[in-house]
Order: sequence, then structure tokens, then C-alpha cells
Amino acid sequence: MKTGLLLLAALLAVLSVCDGVRFGPLCSGNPTNRRRTSDRWGEGRYGARRGSRLHKGLDIVCSDGATVYAPFDVTLNGKVIVYTDPKKAAINNGINLSGEGLCFKLFYVRPDRTSGVVRKGQRLGTMLPMQSVYPGITSHVHVQMCDKSDPTRYF
Repeated sequence: MKTGLLLLAALLAVLSVCDGVRFGPLCSGNPTNRRRTSDRWGEGRYGARRGSRLHKGLDIVCSDGATVYAPFDVTLNGKVIVYTDPKKAAINNGINLSGEGLCFKLFYVRPDRTSGVVRKGQRLGTMLPMQSVYPGITSHVHVQMCDKSDPTRYF
């Protein structure tokens, strides 16, 4: 019983740390973190259908080649490989980050580096060329929580 209460208290402490977290601007040219809505390739909201699976992230509009920024002070926790398909090599990059009590990944970003600390508003890297793989898509940074929970409340 005591162990269960301690675990519950720890969980509540973590949740309360994250309650007021808001992502700052992720991408040059999109200071309000406008979300990808619907295009010929699908929808950018969390939970949208992707064939037989569900979209496990939130897509934030970002032009190909744009600068991607740290949404708050973050620790860089390594590179992310998004796809196994060699046809998608042009956009097969991302970064794993943590900060403000959150662990999350940004897909379709070529990070300037993959370790260390980056302060809020500083450059993380460059948006990759989504149009070269998905012509006509609304180019975007895909934000995915490490536990694949819904990131929408942080925007």
C-alpha cells in the first residue's frame, strides 16, 4: 500500500510539473505553431487515421529548409531515425529531446548536433525537404511524445 501511494505521489508530481508547459515557436515562419490540417496525404492531428494505424504525433507547419528552434530549454538526447524505407532517405532524420519534464521527438529535422543543451528559441537544426518525398503535403515538423501520448495540450 505504501509503495502504491509513493508511486502515485511521484506520478502526480511529474504531471503537475508539465501542466503549465507550452511549446514556444518551433519553426521560422510559423511563430504561432500553426498546425497542419488536412491535405492529400492525410491530417496532422493526433489520432488521425493512417491506414490501419493512428497518427501518434502532432504536425506543426514548417517550410522545407526553415530553421527549427528549441521550444523551451532542452537537452538533446540523440538522433532519431524515422523510416526504414530508403525511398524516404531525404527526410529520415530527427532529434530526441527532453525539457520541462517532457520527453519528445521532432521528426523531419536535420539537427545541428545531437547532444548537449539548447536554450529556448535557439536553433536546433533545419527542416528537411518533405516535398521531395511527399509532393503536395503541407510540410511540417512531427512532434511525438516519447510515450506516444497526445502532445496537443502543450500547444
